[in-house]
Amino acid sequence: MNHSSFEHLSREKILEKFYSYGCSKENYLIGGEYERAIVRPNGNAISYDEPFGIRWFLTEFAKRWDWKPKVEGQHLIALTKDGASITLEPGGQFELSGAPHRDLADLEKEFSLNRIQVNTLAQEAGFRVITAGLTPITSIENVNWMPKGRYKIMRDYLPQKGDLALFMMKGTTSVQCNYDFINEEDCAKKVQVCAGLAPLTTAMFANSPLYRNRPTNYQSFRGHIWTRTDPDRTGFPPGLRNDFSYQRWVDYLLNVPMMFVQVNDTWEPAQGMSFLEFMEKGFKGHFPSWEDWELHMTSVFPEVRIKTTIEVRGADCVSHDLALGFCALFTGILYDEKALDQASELVEEFTSLGSREERFNVACRNGLEANVEGVPLLKFAEKMIEIGANGLSNYQGNNVDLLTPLIQQVQSGQSPAVSLLNAWRKDPTPEAVIAAVRY
Repeated sequence: MNHSSFEHLSREKILEKFYSYGCSKENYLIGGEYERAIVRPNGNAISYDEPFGIRWFLTEFAKRWDWKPKVEGQHLIALTKDGASITLEPGGQFELSGAPHRDLADLEKEFSLNRIQVNTLAQEAGFRVITAGLTPITSIENVNWMPKGRYKIMRDYLPQKGDLALFMMKGTTSVQCNYDFINEEDCAKKVQVCAGLAPLTTAMFANSPLYRNRPTNYQSFRGHIWTRTDPDRTGFPPGLRNDFSYQRWVDYLLNVPMMFVQVNDTWEPAQGMSFLEFMEKGFKGHFPSWEDWELHMTSVFPEVRIKTTIEVRGADCVSHDLALGFCALFTGILYDEKALDQASELVEEFTSLGSREERFNVACRNGLEANVEGVPLLKFAEKMIEIGANGLSNYQGNNVDLLTPLIQQVQSGQSPAVSLLNAWRKDPTPEAVIAAVRY
């Protein structure tokens, strides 16, 4: 990495940068992120280097559709094109990070084109692309590592912090979406709403009920996995609950133990040093640049992540239609003022029930069929959908039909996980399970 444009970082400069973020409502954009797994028809993992393996998928995207390759050492590890990127999670999960769009219809076109392309390649390779929050058939031990330098360090570091960390890295997939904010006050309100509603998001999109072709006893085992990954960098940290401010968020980030440092294109273990210490003392004579800070911000995994935009996380990987519904739902909630106010009221009502951990745990275990203190989560999910639908109708009414599959899912009273479990009960052969979650 070239640090010739070196500027000594400090807490003050980082905070100053945060205060420069934000945009006017007219310039709001939406960016979707969609991770999927590519597996054999029987659900077993594919590797990076095998014929028609993950490297081949990346190479073909570059060749056929003009994506620009990004290489680390000898390995093709990512692609970029027109503001979008395709990247690899540690177990080869294939992620589209879409370009920012003003209109949800453009996000839908981007997701749909990528779907056609990745499925075209999978068909040629004799593989399947699947949408489930956790790889349903193969064991985590049999999932292959991708050749990215930082993943080697994470592979050693995270299992010391949580017994399911490798499950998170190698086996999970999710849908995420990024949203703009006007200023600190608007950011705080949106963060509080997204963090407060996170258990409802988990329940609504719960889709990881199987592992090694057996029920996990969780509708979102992926959600549960995150509670046993690394408490330093997951969940609902201070500054993300009812007390968000740029200062609290930056202080949280500055004090999270770092996993890695990149020095002259080499990845080195940070040995638990905080970013604050990195700024003050350096690491092997290397002091952090803005690129180091941006990299560090991507190494924390809370339910909501704040960078130049608000990244709403917490949904299992779901079908194409439901993934679009996820992006549409939060567009309606966050981009319409009345909807945002109503969602804030809903958060107040919802968070009066049980503890934060209890709300999240029952959502992971029972999805939309969960209760907290005798009150059905479904009641709140229905209200959340209503707020999102009205908000989207006001903000971008031409796209309100993108919510229909999600509305129908919630009206059924069950999470997508239930459909997958029913399919498994009907025919538990690996091939049938993979067919049930085919993209």
